[in-house]
Order: sequence, then structure tokens, then C-alpha cells
Amino acid sequence: MDVLEAEFLMTAVNVAGLPPPLFAELAFAGRSNVGKSSLINSLAQRKKLARTSSTPGCTRGLNLFRLTLRGDAKLDFVDLPGYGFAQRSKTERLSWGPMIEGFLKQRVGLRGVVLLVDIRRGLEDEEHELLEFLAHIGQRALVVATKTDRLPANKRKPAGMALTKASGVSAIPFSAHTGDGRDELWRALLRMAAIGQPAATAVKQ
Repeated sequence: MDVLEAEFLMTAVNVAGLPPPLFAELAFAGRSNVGKSSLINSLAQRKKLARTSSTPGCTRGLNLFRLTLRGDAKLDFVDLPGYGFAQRSKTERLSWGPMIEGFLKQRVGLRGVVLLVDIRRGLEDEEHELLEFLAHIGQRALVVATKTDRLPANKRKPAGMALTKASGVSAIPFSAHTGDGRDELWRALLRMAAIGQPAATAVKQ
């Protein structure tokens, strides 16, 4: 996938703070240390589009990015605040629940949610709850098994199969470090976003 342009547009503290959707949007969710920023940078083929940090929990709002693909198609990514190990105050972490839930329920341009799961940890309670919530509101989900390069080669396929079985969604193995799985992930994202449709019809009504 050729990404001609990639830009960070803004951060919003709630869905009302985002501009009206002009293009199909995909949201990225996961634990604070799962590698969301690294995955977004890898997909965009940019090193510093999304902020990465050794301190979990740096994404504190709804971060909106816009990618222009070859053929002039445009696609928006929304990086959701992480959960789990975020080193923020308890009050602030609790505020992320309503923020994320409001976005997932109310954002009319949202075409699906990409749930990142560390392949070494597998699916945990929070990921189960999010998948159940997405099914409840009728929102499509895609599961990505991140950090596959951290596992020995002979353990990657069994771990991916276990994640697929636990989530009920075919998990795509991915490594931001090596780029493995990026092409497969892009194909899945384009299908989810219906990116082949004209921009005016690519947004869910």
C-alpha cells in the first residue's frame, strides 16, 4: 500500500470535539503498551506520525490522523486512549471509559475497530469486554496480534490460533519491528473501510 500523505489532524477529549467525518474512519484500541502508535506509524510508512513512548498511556484523547492513499483515496485513523497499564491518575483513567464508549456509539463515520492484542499475553478480560461491547452495538471488529517478533518462530502460529479461538475473530499477526503482516493488515483495513467506494458513500449513514 502506497501512502502518499499522512498527517496528524487533532486530539479531542470527546466525540463532540472531533470535526464531522468526511471519510471512512477506523479506530485503533488496545492496552497502553500494546504498540498502537508503532502500528499506525508502520501502516502510514512514517516514523513519527503517531507519538511513541516508553511510558505507557501517552494517548490521552482521541487522536485523529488522515492518510491519502495512491489513487487519492483518503482514510482516517482514530487512535483511542489505551487502557490497562497507563500511568495516569485513577480519575483520568476512569474518564476514558465514557470517552471511548461515546465515540464507538456515536461516531457516524466509524466503519470498524481494530483491537490490538499482545500475542504474548493473549486475550484478557478487558479485550473480551470490548469485543462483547462492539458486538452489542453492531460495530465490526478486527483483531491484530502484535509483537510477533518477540516470540520464537515456532510459537507464533499456535499463539495466533489461540487468540483467534479466544476472540472468535481471525487474528492477523503483525510486527511493527519487522513489517511482517503489514500487507495482510492493509487488505483487511481496506475491506473494512470499503475504501473502493466513493468518499461520499464510504461513510456509514
